[in-house]
Amino acid sequence: MADEYPNIADHGLIGDLQCAALVDTSGTIDWFCFPRFDSPSVFASLLDAERGGYCRVRPASDDYVTRQLYLPNTAILITRFMTEAGVGEVIDFMPVAEGPATDRHRLVRLIRVVRGSMDFVVEIQPRFDYGRAAHTIELRDDGAVFSSDDATLTVRRVGEPILRGTERAGHVELVDDGLRVTGTLNVGEITGIVFESGEGDPGPVSRDDVVDMFLSTRQYWRDWNNRSTYRGRWREMVARSAMTLKLMTYAPTGALVAAPTAALPEQVGGERNWDYRYTWVRDASFSVYALLGLGYTDEAEAFVDWLMDRIRESVGTGSGPLKIMYRVDGSSDLVEESLGDLDGYRGSSPVHVGNGAADQLQLDIYGEAMDAIHLADTHGLELPHRGWAQIRDMLNWVCENWDQPEEGIWETRGGRQDFTYGRFMCWVALDRGVRLARRHGRPAPLATWIEQRDRIYEQVMERGMHAERGAFVQHYDTDVLDASLLLMPLMGFVAPRDPMWLSTLDEMDKELVSDSLVYRYDPAASPDGLRGSEGTFTLCSFFYVDALARGGRLDEAQLVFEKMLTYANHLGLYAEEIGLTGEQLGNFPQAFSHLALINAAVNLDYQLDHGAGDVEAVLKRGRRGA
Repeated sequence: MADEYPNIADHGLIGDLQCAALVDTSGTIDWFCFPRFDSPSVFASLLDAERGGYCRVRPASDDYVTRQLYLPNTAILITRFMTEAGVGEVIDFMPVAEGPATDRHRLVRLIRVVRGSMDFVVEIQPRFDYGRAAHTIELRDDGAVFSSDDATLTVRRVGEPILRGTERAGHVELVDDGLRVTGTLNVGEITGIVFESGEGDPGPVSRDDVVDMFLSTRQYWRDWNNRSTYRGRWREMVARSAMTLKLMTYAPTGALVAAPTAALPEQVGGERNWDYRYTWVRDASFSVYALLGLGYTDEAEAFVDWLMDRIRESVGTGSGPLKIMYRVDGSSDLVEESLGDLDGYRGSSPVHVGNGAADQLQLDIYGEAMDAIHLADTHGLELPHRGWAQIRDMLNWVCENWDQPEEGIWETRGGRQDFTYGRFMCWVALDRGVRLARRHGRPAPLATWIEQRDRIYEQVMERGMHAERGAFVQHYDTDVLDASLLLMPLMGFVAPRDPMWLSTLDEMDKELVSDSLVYRYDPAASPDGLRGSEGTFTLCSFFYVDALARGGRLDEAQLVFEKMLTYANHLGLYAEEIGLTGEQLGNFPQAFSHLALINAAVNLDYQLDHGAGDVEAVLKRGRRGA
């Protein structure tokens, strides 16, 4: 089965800021959903090699070496095939769709030979609605239209046909429920296809039009990349991570998806396979720090506007005013279902779409949301009266509800607990609310907020610290450690050199850290309601870098960070987790991983230049008027 599926890491990401696709190193698009990130798939062979659907461009023979790279400073992906007879390239990109939401999207696949000649095979086998919907094929001279009841994908040829004498160089035939195109290209020749979602003319796309698409896409990404204010030691990795976050941002609303994929396993063959194509309040809120740290204030403000809309709607019930996640348009219908007809990546089943954790009570989200709003406020996004009134209502709810069991940051399905992380993040929520009210003289029940904030602090210090272990623990009734608590000094809850914190970090070194890699927690010691194990968590590994640096262990922090960079794939991308032999696990690429890399790089870079400790000056550089 492994031969049928590429490694998770063997992929690049392309997108147009409303939807995205994965392209593996063999030239196969094995994941593509349109018109949005969370729409049903049309190519999903990554989740079922036989029934998922794909578009493959490859040499006709098997004796080739392949390499993959991004066109520098862009999201244009180049897959190269090298043989003794010639070198060919597939150039994949999606013209940017920055405006309002649209059902019309384009994916361009250019094929060219840069040395010698090469025989190519192009296979197009769409499978609509995760392979559940039948479709028809309308074949034309210059393209084809694939149609199901709910979606249409038009395929258009690039340019005029390449001729060998009076005969076309390419041959088209119907195979199964798709197309197969074969042909030979010589050095300097270029052809390709353009996919367009929605009904359209399957006639050819002129080379001039494709060149314009390419040039405008290239210029967009180069201009966007040049807006970054980061000039530190790791510019290339930070830039790639920033572009990856941008690719996972839904432009019409500013919402950031956790990942563009669904059901890629945390353990190959296991059941920990979740749909991450949604906007978690937690993940996206953390991105605000990363975006502001790089000077991308427009993107940070767009997300905060989206977040404020969710606070104003207050559609949560058991979860409080906020739900933990939403669709990119802000709707909250995330009913989880299993796709029983799909085998799953290398037999990892069930394949989940939707997400049943959407209605969980996770108290930490209020801290992350308020920290993001507070950061945005320091950069000029002052709240209007109505927004402040909604925040005040939300924080009043936190005051009344913080002291109860909940599901926790990791969305475990083993029952509610008094999670230490959730408690201290409620402290963050009230602390940031107090700061905002005082900064702008806004009306607020400050005495109540301060009283409850201080009660949380005292409780965590008393019950969250395990006396025998000398460490803050996952929840009040356990001695299990949890890497989410690496955020305690980063959020200002404890001083980074407080003896209570340093002893906690020492215990994490012993139990959760494997070289540079950090586990979230030990599921064997703290059952989470799911079978199997998982890899180390990339987010936590970068949190660990930041905690080491602020604790005065700068040399160690830099070494751990440099080691973490070696676990990126060939394009600088990270999944959610990393196995002990370095394999990428979980949904890919993962926003959490990339925003944590950015934060660690920016903060570590500053501390290496100015000494361990405070990094407040990092964000001050991006403030308006600073």
